[in-house]
Amino acid sequence: MNTTSNDENAGLTHFDATGQAHMVDVGAKQETHRIAVASGNIKMKPETLAIIVSGSAKKGDVLGIARIAAIMASKRTSDLIPLCHPLALTKVAVDFDVDEPNATVHCRAQVETYGKTGVEMEALTAVQVGLLTIYDMCKAVDRGMVMGNIRVMEKHGGKSGDWSVTS
Repeated sequence: MNTTSNDENAGLTHFDATGQAHMVDVGAKQETHRIAVASGNIKMKPETLAIIVSGSAKKGDVLGIARIAAIMASKRTSDLIPLCHPLALTKVAVDFDVDEPNATVHCRAQVETYGKTGVEMEALTAVQVGLLTIYDMCKAVDRGMVMGNIRVMEKHGGKSGDWSVTS
């Protein structure tokens, strides 16, 4: 039984006219170069960050492994998010910035494709899995790490054009 009214779904593209979830039909859309940038961070104890920076974590190169995990995750987004289209990604770049004064690692992912739908979900997935990998690799010394500020920073391409957090 559907208890969601059509008015409540106005503007939500993943619901049909009766309020049922569906995968958006992108068949008639133009293929364009699409880019999305997402970011987020993980805050930790200064001692934990020192282990990451020194490269002395027992599980290895934390940021290197987190980068690979983030890239792999972006390619599997449609396996994780039920209504995402599988996309042929043309570029995935993941960067980590260490902020020692604030004991924080910032993650930024840029994902690109030439296709009929955007790559915001792939960029967000890359960031989140990159940060989760840092948590996993360092949880033995710091279970209190906090991930946050995960968001799309900008997107380019498609019918809706360019967008950024400053627009």
